[in-house]
Amino acid sequence: MRIIGNIEHPGLKISVFKNEGRTSVKFETSLYEQTFKLGDDERFSTVEGVQQIVDGPMIEQILHGFRVMHSTRLESMARAFPIQVGEFFEEII
Repeated sequence: MRIIGNIEHPGLKISVFKNEGRTSVKFETSLYEQTFKLGDDERFSTVEGVQQIVDGPMIEQILHGFRVMHSTRLESMARAFPIQVGEFFEEII
């Protein structure tokens, strides 16, 4: 797999990959990533072709997905490692 280019965005790292003729686009934040495999469709064989589908509505859905992923992570951590009352503060006499 090799990177064929990037798509500029102020809050996301967006990379376009090529692997044996198939194209993928990956969206990353500091903690999460989402990858869309676009297949070997000729329309997506270049970064410019992928840019045509990475529009405002798609970015909004990607960001929504990251918010859902973050909530899922926090809820799972809270179930696995519940915080006990008083656990973070020493008792002061």
